[in-house]
Parts: sequence; structure tokens; C-alpha cells
Amino acid sequence: MDESGPALERANVNTLKGVGPQLAAKLEKLGIRTLADVLFHLPLRYEDRTRITPIGHARIGEQVVLEGEVISCEVAFGRRRSLLAYLKDATGVIALRFYHFSKAQQTNLQGAKHITCFGEVRRGAAGLELYHPEYTMGGGPVDEYLTPVYPATEGVTQQRYRKLVGQVLDMMAHGLVLQDFLGGIVRAPQLAYGLNDAVKLMHRPPPDADIDKLLEGTHAAQARLAFEELLAHHTSMRLVREEIAGLISWPMQAPGDAYSELRDNLGFELTRAQRKAGAEIAADMMKTAPMVRLLQGDVGSGKTVVATLAAVHAVENGLQTVIMAPTEILAEQHYINISYWLSARNISTAWLSGKVKGKRRDEELALIASGTANVIVGTHALFQKDVEFKRLGLVIIDEQHRFGVHQRLALREKGEADGKLPHQLVMTATPIPRTLTMSLYADMDCSIIDELPPGRSPVTTSVLPDNRRDDVIARVEAACTSGAQAYWVCTLIEESEVLQCQAAEATAEQLKVALPDLRIALVHGRMTPAEKTLVMNRFKAGDVDLLVATTVIEVGVDVANASLMIIENAERLGLAQLHQLRGRIGRGKAQSHCVLMYHPPLGETGKLRLNVLRETTDGFRIAEEDLRIRGPGEVLGSRQSGSLAFRVADIVRDADMLTDVRRAADELLANNREEARAIMDRWIVMGEKLVQV
Repeated sequence: MDESGPALERANVNTLKGVGPQLAAKLEKLGIRTLADVLFHLPLRYEDRTRITPIGHARIGEQVVLEGEVISCEVAFGRRRSLLAYLKDATGVIALRFYHFSKAQQTNLQGAKHITCFGEVRRGAAGLELYHPEYTMGGGPVDEYLTPVYPATEGVTQQRYRKLVGQVLDMMAHGLVLQDFLGGIVRAPQLAYGLNDAVKLMHRPPPDADIDKLLEGTHAAQARLAFEELLAHHTSMRLVREEIAGLISWPMQAPGDAYSELRDNLGFELTRAQRKAGAEIAADMMKTAPMVRLLQGDVGSGKTVVATLAAVHAVENGLQTVIMAPTEILAEQHYINISYWLSARNISTAWLSGKVKGKRRDEELALIASGTANVIVGTHALFQKDVEFKRLGLVIIDEQHRFGVHQRLALREKGEADGKLPHQLVMTATPIPRTLTMSLYADMDCSIIDELPPGRSPVTTSVLPDNRRDDVIARVEAACTSGAQAYWVCTLIEESEVLQCQAAEATAEQLKVALPDLRIALVHGRMTPAEKTLVMNRFKAGDVDLLVATTVIEVGVDVANASLMIIENAERLGLAQLHQLRGRIGRGKAQSHCVLMYHPPLGETGKLRLNVLRETTDGFRIAEEDLRIRGPGEVLGSRQSGSLAFRVADIVRDADMLTDVRRAADELLANNREEARAIMDRWIVMGEKLVQV
């Protein structure tokens, strides 16, 4: 191992020429603190500036290096003032246009006998033009390598960043290297390329490098770096799992009478998958180490019942359970269902959300703090400082990917008492593709409810353009007059909840005019919880035929008689969200149908996506497609959770590496723990404490 290696890993970026406090602060925004960070901030794409193109051979849309003489330079007056210089070589003339320029630039260009410039050829008012080309006076040699284009931030130009990288690469040429922690320790086909060679090639690919592979991320040099990054992530998850195994929780007795009584008197039989998941959870809760289990189940598979049984198990052992959901409407649905099941067994439930205020809030807080409330259901309001638990033994988080990492950590720490941590059950109705489960949830055990309760009818799905709206309205009228109930879901691409609600209100008014004989109600996110509950209860009771709603009904609404759903602007939602919405119907015995309306024209990707929903109701297949089309950040909500910060690796593209990654992690953890931690320090930005959540 080269002794000079750590210098690149640890030397601060401000040791580079030209990096003062201001530039250092801008680089910090990109996560660049050390010289190694400079190297691991990799190019997005490459430009070929390795050869000069004769002006006469330049084609529209091509990026070219041109060389020649400036034969005239003048200010042109059109809709916008611009500086127009004409460049000539032996094969032709082309215009260089600058919309932002100075008098000095004009003077310099007017007297330039010879310049070399680079830019994209476009058709302009003066014929073929380059807009704002990069140029150097007096010509000069062409680049020896493909030119990297980096992900940048304000105040760090491409040229400036290339110079910083150049300084670090020069240091490498003089003997400073990155430590290759894996060399000779781990065997994997992706490690055939040396680490330092891989990094150099990524920043300075030779002209004959396979640029298509580089752009796709499949070049052997990228595979070397992606492998190490995936290994760092997977190893960190494994170490977290080991650490959790060394922590202490509340070991419980086997489930008792209250548990069996609830299970046997639900009014329906649990499916085989529900019983299996319940047994796995109970077994975990009987151990001294805290349970960290992911419960995956498709929409309507019955996760809430399994979670409620786990809560009863905790209560039997004198411990409290907290059940947290991301939205008021879902938390409320859980509260209604769970308190109905538990009240008959003298188990008390408390309700806490942001809308519970004043005296009512004080009463709920007192019940929670005293331990009188056995099961507490709520939203993120459960994180607030004034919420204190008596003996919190189990934390259940629904739709966990919607909560930030810090929020989940806060709840776990709230439950810490006498050196013991609560057990954790994390639920999701977004089926997480196996690819992601294996790599991102290596710290969790996983239970899957992969069958629906008996008596559920499969939902058929059709895709229609919105110019057939009248046909759809007629279909709603026919269904509702024959005794069915229907949802009409309004979606907008804007994030604004206000606009979503306005669209829903306008749609409800239009439908009331078009369908005067139907009882139509409206529910949206800006209504109070009491208003929403009132409308939902009327819909459940059959007093409303057609419910117009925003996506607030995505999760947690259960009306067996609702068998038709219309989703407007379906092309604007992710597949997982559409699948969640569709899961609100098909809960009774009647044949159910979902209509996805889109605004034409629909692009190729849009057609592919909506066809997936037409062809299958299998949540796992839909999740795989969603992952392939939108990427893991979108599917898991990692933008706000910080759970996915890959710099080189792509979990979809590099899925075939995961078996080798797991094998390499086994070898590292068995024999080379120091190297394992060094690799994690290199690649993982967030602290281990956050990963533990």
C-alpha cells in the first residue's frame, strides 16, 4: 500500500492553488472537502475537442473545434444586441455570436488574426453560428483527451473545476495516489481495473475511449468505482445490523390470550402470508436485540391487522406502541380501525396529530406520559418535544419512505429508556424491488405479504385520452345508478396543494352539472380533518355516489362498495402512486374498474408506463418498472430522506454486481475490518447514526 496515499484522502481542498475561503465554501456545497473528493466528483458527460473540424465540414447540432482568422467583428442590433464575429478558414466562414460581451472583448476579437474556438453549430440569422463559444487567442494545440463536463454549482465554472482536477492529477503523476483498499484483499471481476487508473481515465479519457460506454456508465473504469461504492454502502448496512444486534431492547414473552383472542375474532381469516409475517414479528420481539423489520405488502394485503397484533403483543408485556403515518387521513384511518379492534379488549388508544390542540392535546399527552394510553396513533406530531412515553416498546412506521431520516431517528431516541431501545416495524405498500431490498435494506429483516385476502376481485384497467371525457362521465352515471360507488381523482403536475384543490373543486362543480341525479361530494387536502372525516364517513355509509378527490385518498381509504375509479392526468403520476390509488377499489366482491385518462399526445415513455398498469396488478412488477423508468431516488423518496446518495453507482444499471458485492462484503468483514471502514469513510457522506434508522 503506497504510504503517500492518505495525503489525497485527507488533504484539504484549500491546499490547491486558487482555492480561497469563497471557492472552498462553494465546493463544500458539492460535498467536496478533500483532494480525494475532487477526484470522486465525476464528469456527467464528455466533449470531443481532440481534433479540428474544417469550417466547411461543420454540421448543425455538432460540437466542434474550429480554427481560423477573425475577418470582421461588429455589434449587431436586432431584438437583442449582440457581438457578431466572423471566423474564416480555407474551407468557409462561420459566425460567432455573443449576447453578453464587453468593449474589451470586442477590441480583442477585432484584432485577432488567429483563434481556436469550441461550441455547438446552430442555424442563426447569419447562417451557421456558434453561440458563446469558448475560445483562445492565437490558436494552440488541441486537447489530448476527451473534455469532461462536470455537475457544477453557481460560481464554479467548468474551466475552473477542470483546473482543480488538473492540479490533483499532476500530484498523482508525481507519486501521490489514492489508497486502493481492495487490492489483493477482495476478489471480484470488477476489480481488474486499478483504482487510480480508473479515476484518471474518468477525468481524462483518451480520444479512442468508448464514449458510448462512458455515457451509459458501463465502462470498466466506471464499473470499478461503482463496485467500490456499492460495497461501501452494503458494508455499512451490515455493520449497522451487527451494531443493532449488540443493542438491548425489551425481550417479550410469547404472545398471550389477548393476541389469540384478537386474531381469532377479527371476523375474517388471516391469509397464510399474514400469519407468517405475524409469526416472524413476534419471534423478533421475543429477542433481547431490537427488531428492525420491514413489512412489505401490496395495497389491500392487510398490513394493518398484522401491525395491530404486534401492538397487542407489546401491550401484553406492559409496553406502549406508537403507530405513525405520514398523512392525517391515513393516520386517522389507522386510528379508527385499530381502536375498533382494541376497544373490545380493554386496550386504550390515544390520537395525536398536528390538528389536535389545546385542552384535548394536553389530555392526550397526559394519557401517553402516564402509560394509560397503550397504543398511540398519529402523524409526525409524535416527534414533538412535549411528547413523552412511559415505556415505549414498539415503534411502527407506515409508508416509511415518506419520513426523513432525522424524523425516524428522533422517534427511536424518544423511546430509549433504561438503556433499552424500542423494537421497530417499518411498513410500506410501495413494493420495493428485490434489487433495492438486497442492497439498501441489508440492515433490516424483511417480511412480505404477497397474497390478497380471499374474495377480492382483480381490478381491470383501461387507458383513454381526455377527449373521451363524455364517454367516461356516461360510464360513471351507469355504474352509480346501478348501485356502485365511484372515485374521480384530480391530479395536477404542480406541487401546489392550493391549485390541486381548486382543480378538484372545479371538477366537482362540472360533474354536478353533468350528473344532476348523482350525490356528489368533494374531499381535498385543505379541508380540516373533521370535514374530511365527515365526507369519508358519508361515502362509506353509501350516502355519496361519486367522491371527487385529490390524491389525499392515495392510502388508507377502504370502501368495499366503491368499484370504479377515474384518474385524470394519469400520465403525470408515478406508477407506484397510480397503483396505490387504484388499490382503493376492488375491496369488495363486485368487478372493479379503473380508467386512466391522459392528455394527448402521449410520448413513448408515457405509453409504456400506462401500459404496465393496464397489463398487471402485481405491485412488485410495477415497482420494478417504476424503478427502471424513474430511478431509485424517486421510487423511495430519497430526495428528502438522504438514504440514497450514490455518486457513481446506479442501482438499476449495476444490479448485476450485487451478488459479487455481497460476497466481497463477507470477505472484508471476516478479515479486513479496517479497510471496510476506510472504504465507507471514502464513499458515504452521512454518519452511521443516520443509516441506523
